[in-house]
Amino acid sequence: MKALVLYSTIDGQTLRICRRIRHACLDAGHDAVIADLENHDAFNPAHYDAVVVGASIRYGRHRPVVARYLRWNREVLQARKCALFSVNVVARKPGKSAPDTNPYMKKLLAEIGWRPSHLAVFAGRIDYPRYGFVDRNVIRLIMMMTDGPTDPGAVFEFTDWDAVEAFGREIAR
Repeated sequence: MKALVLYSTIDGQTLRICRRIRHACLDAGHDAVIADLENHDAFNPAHYDAVVVGASIRYGRHRPVVARYLRWNREVLQARKCALFSVNVVARKPGKSAPDTNPYMKKLLAEIGWRPSHLAVFAGRIDYPRYGFVDRNVIRLIMMMTDGPTDPGAVFEFTDWDAVEAFGREIAR
């Protein structure tokens, strides 16, 4: 199997997740390439047996390129194994970490008008020291409103790496 793993990331967590998924494919003996979704024109999805798209959320939205890519390539993607996952901090909450219960995944699926064969939602990471003044304080405000962590000097890792690896193995099957 040849797999194309595309990512759209803001702070790098989605790329880290994509690397784990790529390694699961490689461990299963498959060929897998990883690329930034912004450069998707360099990779024709028709040349791959499986396509994985990972997208992060910032301020309640996926980047526009995510839905655009999935809509434009719908026919090709539906003809092969296609996986889509979203990375967002809302998924840290019970009941918000499944594709059918996560508001951002539900919104994205409605926007693209179809459902890939494999879906997942992973909680992300908050890295306050890395953010600029505005992002740090806006994210802290959002976290205050949603009972999340607000220590501006701390990093909070919410990603369930076992779930990521299980999703990667599922794709590789």
